[in-house]
Amino acid sequence: MNSIDNTAWDAALERLLDDVYTFAMTGPRRHDDWGRDVLDILDRSVTDPRGRQTLEWHIDKEGRENIRPSYPFLPLTAEQVHAWTYPVTASAAAELLASLTQEWFFEARPVRTRADRDDVLADARSVLSRFGADADFRTSSDLARTSASPDFLAGELAGGRAFTDHLMDLGLIAVSADEVGVFWSFNAN
Repeated sequence: MNSIDNTAWDAALERLLDDVYTFAMTGPRRHDDWGRDVLDILDRSVTDPRGRQTLEWHIDKEGRENIRPSYPFLPLTAEQVHAWTYPVTASAAAELLASLTQEWFFEARPVRTRADRDDVLADARSVLSRFGADADFRTSSDLARTSASPDFLAGELAGGRAFTDHLMDLGLIAVSADEVGVFWSFNAN
């Protein structure tokens, strides 16, 4: 387990993802199949085991109450979560998490060109360090279909198989022996 404390986690998570349409939640690892743990997080049936901050846009509240608890996520199975995601290295996962700070198209300041690029990447590594050195990372990005270490900062965000009803979405799943984290970005157009 990593020693990142609540204050550092909250600050890094807010700096990374608070200004874009994202979902960032962590739950306990309760099943042998981490895909089932992801579904628990999407359904909001678990809370962060360390009591740390999560991020979720308030605009989805009506959908959660009236459509399904996992809204804006589709009703998924653990098998779909496995089949629709691809493994990535820890380094690629940090780049992907950093890239989720961007808007989908025509980003005026993509991470790769920002003066604070190294700070953004450091925040992403800090957030993911919570899951430890032995963590597994998976993404829905099509860029990871053929490589576990794609350059997520090279261009615009690239989605894959949609996990939501939105036009595009892109996600990262972090899996440790004790916890699972789900980080998702949405293009709601």
